Formats: sequence, structure tokens, C-alpha cells
Amino acid sequence: MKNKSIPQAASPLASWLSYLENLHSKSIDLGLERVSQVAERLGILKPAPFVFTVAGTNGKGTTCQTLESVLIAAGYRVGVYSSPHLVRYTERVRVQGEELAESAHTTSFAEIEAARGDISLTYFEYGTLSALWLFKQANLDVVILEVGLGGRLDATNIVDADVSVITSIALDHTDWLGPDRESIGREKAGIFSCGKTRCCRRTGNAGDYRGCRAGDRRATAASRR
Repeated sequence: MKNKSIPQAASPLASWLSYLENLHSKSIDLGLERVSQVAERLGILKPAPFVFTVAGTNGKGTTCQTLESVLIAAGYRVGVYSSPHLVRYTERVRVQGEELAESAHTTSFAEIEAARGDISLTYFEYGTLSALWLFKQANLDVVILEVGLGGRLDATNIVDADVSVITSIALDHTDWLGPDRESIGREKAGIFSCGKTRCCRRTGNAGDYRGCRAGDRRATAASRR
């Protein structure tokens, strides 16, 4: 029998969001194993033929919006996943510059719930999987993913990006990412994919450069294994 505490596809979005907030024991639980397993079951690890992943302390949202505008103007079908939302949860996922209906989100949540089994997911992990599922259904040319926290262990990093972008590096979330710019840069550079394009903004801070280079070396070394 279906657990009555679990919302259904037709349940209000607010009911689903309340459920997701209380599903996992930690609000932040960095790691890719759990979310990757569910993504594999759903077949959404490649949500579109071309993927951008954007990390950085500041400027991620603006970069994603700029890419979105340019690509749509060029005639591509584009999806964007960003966080956090300001007013409505539906702000997090856009297709062709437009938010999707709440019913689309609840349908995707129901698909993830059916696929995850006993795998526990954080609110952000669930939302990331939902976005990837929605993009897969939309038959897009390009998907743009905004990293939530750091990069290397962020849920968005289950997708192998064709272009990885780091907009900036500053001291933020040091409890999770490390005590200095070099450590934080290294974590953010964890989004770099082997043999793919990597963009890191030039700054006057040596720690930013060393962090990006450390991540670049790790990606290059992995490609040689």
C-alpha cells in the first residue's frame, strides 16, 4: 500500500516541498553517490546534447542568464536550473526563458520518488534530479546548470559538462569548502570535466589562480588514467 505521508503527482507543490524539507537527516550532505544512483535509474545523466555548468562565489546567476539569452536568440532550445529561488520554487527551472507549471514539478517529484527506493535525498538533491528529469522531457539543445555549493561534491556535478565555468572565488562557506581561496577554488574547479572546455575568470588574486589550476591538473590527471 502507498504510504499516505508521501504526496502524489496531483498533490499541491507546497505539500511536496514540505515533504522534501523533512526527507533527509541533513539539510546539506555533500556527495555524489546517492544522487548519481537515482539519476542512473531515471536515465537523466545526459539531460541535453550540450551542458554548461557554472560555479563561483558571485556572478553565477548573471552568467547563466546571459548564456540563456544568447543561446535562445541564436535559435537553441535552452533549459536553466538555478538556486535559490526568491519568491516561487518554480523560478528554479526555466525552459526557453519561462518557468514551468507547478504540475510539471509535482509530476517530476513523483517520478523521482518512485525511482529512489530507500535512497535518502536532500532538498537540493531532489530538486536537481527534478530539473534534470524536466529537461530530459523537454527535448532541449542546451542545459545550463548553476552549482549550489562548491562544485566537486555538488549534486549538479553528476552531469558531465561540456563547458565548465568558474565566475569568481571568495571566502564563503569555509566550513564546507576550506579555509582559504586556494582550497575553495580547488573545490569549485571540481566541476571541470576531462577533455572538455574550462573557463576560469582572471583575477588579481593568486589563490584564485592556484585553486583553478589545482582543479585543472586533477581533471587532466584523471583523463590519463
